Amino acid sequence: MWADLAPVGRHADSGGYRRYAWTGADADCRTWFQEQARARGLAYESDRNGNQWAWLGDPLAGDAVVTGSHLDSVPDGGAFDGPLGVVSSFAALDELRRRGAEFSRPLAITNFGDEEGARFGLACVGSRLAAGQLTKEKAYELRDADGIALPQAMEAAGYDPDAIGADPERLARIGAFVELHVEQGRALDLSGDRVGIASAIWPHGRWRFDFRGEANHAGTTRLADRRDPMLTYAATVLAARTEAALAGAVATFGKIAVEPNGVNAIPSLVRGWLDSRAADQATLDTVVTAVEKAARERADQDGTELAVVRESFTPVVEFEHALRDEIDRILGGSVPVLGTGAGHDAGILSAAVPTAMLFVRNPTGVSHSPREFAAEDDCVAGVLALADVLEGLACR
Repeated sequence: MWADLAPVGRHADSGGYRRYAWTGADADCRTWFQEQARARGLAYESDRNGNQWAWLGDPLAGDAVVTGSHLDSVPDGGAFDGPLGVVSSFAALDELRRRGAEFSRPLAITNFGDEEGARFGLACVGSRLAAGQLTKEKAYELRDADGIALPQAMEAAGYDPDAIGADPERLARIGAFVELHVEQGRALDLSGDRVGIASAIWPHGRWRFDFRGEANHAGTTRLADRRDPMLTYAATVLAARTEAALAGAVATFGKIAVEPNGVNAIPSLVRGWLDSRAADQATLDTVVTAVEKAARERADQDGTELAVVRESFTPVVEFEHALRDEIDRILGGSVPVLGTGAGHDAGILSAAVPTAMLFVRNPTGVSHSPREFAAEDDCVAGVLALADVLEGLACR
């Protein structure tokens, strides 16, 4: 399975993946998922929001145990983020069949659409729509860098954008959702463990900072006469690092758009996106407020203007303790429990469904990069742990 999926959407120059929502690479990933489902005799369906499901047992029976993750990527992302969870889910089912496990609850494997938000700027679109955290009206406003709206992209890919929206009936049939994911950090590597259990997801969000100035000639305009928004942006980037370090949080400007984007022109607009995360809400608020304050002070100094828009936000997610404790018991009570600063579909669904996560060791801690890696024996350990969990939950 891993070898079959590996070439899909891989960029020849960077070695990373560009599996963006509703593109050709995304379609190829979806076809791969459908083929894996049918090869195992599972009932396949795509829901109203384009999320894929592969069912063992009656999907309408209720109290289903669901596992899976996503197949899309960030720009030039790694091979493991998302796909490891989907591949491991199919492999865990294969392992349970090898064991001769008898299921007492329906089991489903899923691929949630547009988890990374690489194309339309909002993470977890598929699960947010299903959970009612993203309305159809707001989804229709999403546009990619080329101005293509989400419904246009879905329709071009053969899906009906008129059907998208909250799916409470489907979520009500889920008794537990367990997502396996490569760890996006080095906690397991430092502890020497192959597999961990998630305790919580830090609160996190994305804020768009629009710095507006005055376009002018880069060679003939005196420094004193310039209203250069790039200066304001640069100072804000440094402020974000400073404020995050002071608060024990993280903050990054990782995306930027410049107008008119000429090498010999002073910009009229610099648009930067801030991603910030912290262990608790108060700390996150402190960091973002301080960054905005520093940006406005610098804008006054530079003669520029600033507008800030919060584009997305996810509050702290404490995974259900009862399910987490049950998984810990199934795995023998010796698996480390750790928090994470990365968002996941499991975090979005947690408001409506009991959710939990397993992490697989990442020896470098690198993620969202072609250098992302997990050793094969650790991945196998993750599959076996997931199989044990699914057996403990669905085969009682």
